[in-house]
Amino acid sequence: MRRRRTTAVVASAALLFSVAGGLIAAPAAQAAGCTSGVTSDFNGDGVRDTAIADPLATVSGQEKAGAVQIVYGGGKGVSTLSQDTANVSDVAEAGDQFGFSLAAYDANLDGCTDLAVGMPYEDVNAVQDAGLVQLIYGSPAGIGQGMPSLGFRQGTDGNMADAYEAKDWVGYSVAGGVSSTGVPFLVIGVPGEDSSGLTDMGLAAYASGVTPVVTSFHQNSPDVWHDPVAGNRFGSAVAATSRHFVVGTPGAPIGSTDQAGAVVAFKPSLNANNIPQPLFGIGQDSTGTDDTAAETGDGFATAVAMAPYRSSDAATATDSLVAVGVPNEDVGTAADAGAVQLLRIAEAGAVTENAWMTQGTSTDDVTEAADAGDYFGQHLAAANTDPSVVGTATTMRLAVGVPGEEAPGDAADSGAVQIFPMLGAPGVSDSLLRPGSGIPSASAPRQFAGMSVAAAGASLYVGMPYGPASGRAVHAYAWTVASGGSPSQTWKPGEGGIPSGAQAFGAVVR
Repeated sequence: MRRRRTTAVVASAALLFSVAGGLIAAPAAQAAGCTSGVTSDFNGDGVRDTAIADPLATVSGQEKAGAVQIVYGGGKGVSTLSQDTANVSDVAEAGDQFGFSLAAYDANLDGCTDLAVGMPYEDVNAVQDAGLVQLIYGSPAGIGQGMPSLGFRQGTDGNMADAYEAKDWVGYSVAGGVSSTGVPFLVIGVPGEDSSGLTDMGLAAYASGVTPVVTSFHQNSPDVWHDPVAGNRFGSAVAATSRHFVVGTPGAPIGSTDQAGAVVAFKPSLNANNIPQPLFGIGQDSTGTDDTAAETGDGFATAVAMAPYRSSDAATATDSLVAVGVPNEDVGTAADAGAVQLLRIAEAGAVTENAWMTQGTSTDDVTEAADAGDYFGQHLAAANTDPSVVGTATTMRLAVGVPGEEAPGDAADSGAVQIFPMLGAPGVSDSLLRPGSGIPSASAPRQFAGMSVAAAGASLYVGMPYGPASGRAVHAYAWTVASGGSPSQTWKPGEGGIPSGAQAFGAVVR
């Protein structure tokens, strides 16, 4: 690790700034009226709601402008969010892909959940794909019905560091939460940022507080692991709990191995350098895993997922369990079969390895063979279904997307989702969902099941945005579902008040 001098750029969001011609106001105090304690409760009625993104949706005739469907729990209807929605700044434009990434958290601590919506392909003042994030506030009347949205972007009239540039992709990834000290925060990935004179080195922004203060950091910031290198793509993936957050940098070299990938961990609190406190960084050659040979193009940390963890010697969930996807890992002779690394972060920041997972691992009794092009670990979701108790293999669960999976007789790349415990041997209670066996649609070519997985407390969400239109849906499952088990709930375009004509319905779910 090398120490470096750099200045973190800090800006207050308590200002007005222009985004492609739209004026965004800083948040003001909002009247109480929301019931706190339920995640993804955008209208604050104490019942969980569901945000389902279709980033390729046509809006007002603009192709791929993107939209998010908000399905209110308790049968209270559906509302559509887009950049043509009142209280959401700017207008829908072709190719923006509103909803490419989502983060649900209580940004203003009023008890209603708010939604950060990433649009990495938004053009800012005619600069292509500079990117933008809109924070849309919940209210008792519904999301987007109270305060106007708050935008995050670069530029002299923005609130993030550096000038906006083509293909920066602000908002490629987002993760939010409320820290253990009660401070709301949002992490924004900017993997296309040219930092320190290095193309696509990447950047992340950290917005904290009810009136957000925004600071930016990267791999040339003090004590952030490791060397700044072109193509690192720092910020490609982010995940958070109340105690820690991690940033994926899948293009980082490990030693002399290019594009091997790494993950970097932080505390959600600012240090003396005005950046989140760095904890550690690791790649495959640094973990002591069963596979310690980082290889060119492995893409370690292409995907990351986290869940809070309470150990047997703690009164609360002070630690975090982390899953790191390595979808381009070669397993034996199977190129790009994929792997997942499981880590544990102690409250103070020490890291230990829990497991190295691949399909076909006989020692761990993991089902399914590791085949070329499976891309096991391309997408991940992690959950603690009961943070109030000591974590067990039953409560600490992980869903691994395997979009290139195909069983004998299945269509090519029909995909699958494999579910594991995050504690103990991975294969002890794993299960598999695939089209035609658990996912209620027939196997079809290039469905890529596993490209959309999300944790929602006691439920696992599996989105099916691709393949035949008849199979496009979002399915909710119990985390303990057996192989081939049925979903507990399903949302489909054209049903239950959800508009028809979706293009990639369920690409992201929160």
